[in-house]
Parts: sequence; C-alpha cells; structure tokens
Amino acid sequence: MGKRVSRFRALLLVVFFAAPAWGSGTEQRVPILLYHRFGLVARNAMTVRTAVFAEQLGYLKSHGYRVIPLRELVAYIRGVGPPTPPHAVVITADDGHQSVYTDLFPLIRQYHVPVTLFIYPSAISRASYALTWNELRTMHGSGLVDIQSHTYWHPNFRTEKKRLLPQAYAKFVAMQLEKSKAMLDKKLGTPVNMLAWPYGIYDDDLIKEAVAAGYVAAFTMVSAPAGPANNAMALPRCLITDQDTGGTFGRLLKRNSR
Repeated sequence: MGKRVSRFRALLLVVFFAAPAWGSGTEQRVPILLYHRFGLVARNAMTVRTAVFAEQLGYLKSHGYRVIPLRELVAYIRGVGPPTPPHAVVITADDGHQSVYTDLFPLIRQYHVPVTLFIYPSAISRASYALTWNELRTMHGSGLVDIQSHTYWHPNFRTEKKRLLPQAYAKFVAMQLEKSKAMLDKKLGTPVNMLAWPYGIYDDDLIKEAVAAGYVAAFTMVSAPAGPANNAMALPRCLITDQDTGGTFGRLLKRNSR
C-alpha cells in the first residue's frame, strides 16, 4: 500500500511540474497580421497603401485592440509566459523593403505599437528595394521594432530540394538558417530565435533543422489565429491586403480572435 501511495504521489508531481506555469484555463488565440510592402498605390497583391495601413492602426485603437510584441505571444504559446491581454493582436512585416522604414515606421511611432520584422540579410544595404543596416539599427533602437530571421536569401525550399542532391540540400538549409541568425546578431546585436518560413513553405525536416539552429518559433502564411494548440514552429499569420479596410478588416480580426 505504501509503495502504491508513493508512486501515486510521484505521478502527481510529474503532472504538476509538466503543466504550463501559467495554468490551464481557456486557451487564448491571437491574430498575427502579416504585411510586406507599403506605398501611395497598391502596385501588387503584397502592397498595402500607406493610408490603408494608417486606417487599420486607427481601427485597432478605436475598437479596443491591443498590439503586443510577438515575443509575448510566443512566450505564452510555449508555456513560459503569461496569457495575452484581451483583444490582443500582433503585427509583423516580412522581407525588409524600404517602405517599412519610410511608411510603416513613422506610423507605428505615431501609434506607439510594436512590430516584428522578418529580414533576409543578403539584400540589406545591397538591393535597391531593401532597407539598409543603419535604417534597421534606427528602427531597432526605437524599442518598437524587433528584428528576426527570414532565412539568408529567401529561397524556395521546395524547389531547392528537387534541384539539389540530399547532402547539398542539407548544407544549403543549414546555411540559410544559421547565416541569417549570425549576421543579424553581428550587425544589430539582437537575439534572433524566431523565423518566418519563405513562401510559408516548411516540412518536418525543415522544422528539425530550424530547432537545431536555435529557433524556438517559426511562422507560416495560413490565415488563422495563433495559440497554444498550434505547433510553435508553424504558427499561422493572416496576410493583410489593400482590400482589408473598414468592416472587412474588422471581420478579419473577429474571425481570427478567440
């Protein structure tokens, strides 16, 4: 009888310490909004007019949404941080185009909201469309902008897997994941442990490599809210377009909030 009680107590201890530190109440799910480029006109599907982005930020403020840092949501999803506040939302922007500095940055300073940028460093201070390292330092120094990895040069992993032999492909993946982290850390002095999958493409092997490279969370392009029920290495984000204005934007937020 004594041995059975001891085993039962041991089991209770295992369950207790394995449970998330912040309890197991109703899981919260938060929309992660995904942007790419901004401008006076929407030249393509990935561009949101700057005026529309300003309208969206105004909508979030006037309707009681609270923009939180992506890191806070990731900590909650991983069970190492508190629940997110009611009506939370996250803003991210991929690729590192110049309009992030010229258009997005002034508006997030005006509204004082945090944003996470996912950058592929090979283009920075090199491609004419891309941000410069000084611009990234300025944004990061504001305290509003976190900068994370979008691999080194934004490859299509599906295409590269078909093109390369297995050993060469493995080296290619490791380079894309590791070199991006190393360069962002060297140039900006920022801890890099989150990744946006290029084109939203990932698989189990890529996830294993990303974890081995030191990433604790990664993000796709699936329109759904993110919460503890999701795989932290394949968290969904809602692609925002120029058509997401007024009631359309509001309905998108409601669909993706829990």
